[in-house]
Amino acid sequence: MNPTRPTATERARAAGPCLGCLLAGAAILLAVIASFLYLGIDFRALAARESLASMAKFVAEFFPPDLSPDFLAKTAWGALQTLAVSALGTLLAMLGGAALALPASGRFGPALRHASRLALNLLRSVPELVWAALMVLAAGLGPFAGVLALALHTSGVFGRLFGETLENVPPTPERALRDAGSGAVAAFAYGSLPLAWPQWLAYALYRWEMNIRMAAVLGFVGAGGLGQMLYFHLSLFQQAQSATVIGAMFVLVFIVDTASGRLRRGLVPAHA
Repeated sequence: MNPTRPTATERARAAGPCLGCLLAGAAILLAVIASFLYLGIDFRALAARESLASMAKFVAEFFPPDLSPDFLAKTAWGALQTLAVSALGTLLAMLGGAALALPASGRFGPALRHASRLALNLLRSVPELVWAALMVLAAGLGPFAGVLALALHTSGVFGRLFGETLENVPPTPERALRDAGSGAVAAFAYGSLPLAWPQWLAYALYRWEMNIRMAAVLGFVGAGGLGQMLYFHLSLFQQAQSATVIGAMFVLVFIVDTASGRLRRGLVPAHA
């Protein structure tokens, strides 16, 4: 009578703990401890009475916020400008990312694949604030610089995500259309794009949420919107007005997060 073959769990239990897992866990733990020691982080100073009193005094200066009709109207206009900068920057990034995703997915040969991936790495490795500083020098102060900064950085992000989605799309529908005599563009448009588009749109909505927050931050370098208002009023120690601007940022992000979350849940995921 042949003995019963052990199950996968029994074989793993008999083999003992994973040596590689233990070494990786120990390395991560040592890295965390070394980071705390190197940075000299002292949580006791953060929780000290003087620190807590200073933070409480600073926060108290933001209340009550400025709710005068004139300033609320000004803040609403800044919020609308921030929303427009993030939306237009994300839209331009979708176009740029899609254009770079095609060669990055290897559709035009290895040479263009490596060149486009290098370009994508360059675009997304430069932070939005650095792009914004460069665009302010090129296009001047205002929302246009913020739009360009978001579009450049996010194009690198979208190109990587869109390209990976195309690589995971089943090639059978597009190949069948090509074998039936369809052209390359039509085969892609009707065979692969419908499978990749829902995932592309989900990525775009999620990134738009992030770009709204970043559009507010870009105002600190003169890119307009709520960020520029916040920088102005903080520089003048007008904490009541700053509190109103921060509240407008929260409301704007909450509304867009809720709306885009509902849209993403209704999308069909791309085939993997």
